[in-house]
Amino acid sequence: MAAGLTRRVARAGGWALAKRLIKTVPVVGSVVTVGLAGHEVKKKGLVRGAAHVGLDLLPFVGTAKNVLEIFTGDLIPDKRPKVEYPVTPTR
Repeated sequence: MAAGLTRRVARAGGWALAKRLIKTVPVVGSVVTVGLAGHEVKKKGLVRGAAHVGLDLLPFVGTAKNVLEIFTGDLIPDKRPKVEYPVTPTR
């Protein structure tokens, strides 16, 4: 009888812990997104980077965008790389 009670208490405690962890997932995702915002803005430019970060901050919209990007690639393209021309020395 005591083993059954212990098992039920452990199962209930595990379920309560799982519910608590599930509630923190959107908060952790937002913190990661804000932490990587500078990198995204540098890579995409100010307007595109801000749009990218803004969409990622919204819990369901950001998840849908990221799932779509797994299959289709980046929805918001990076800025074009700068073309550096070789400098020829003058005499």
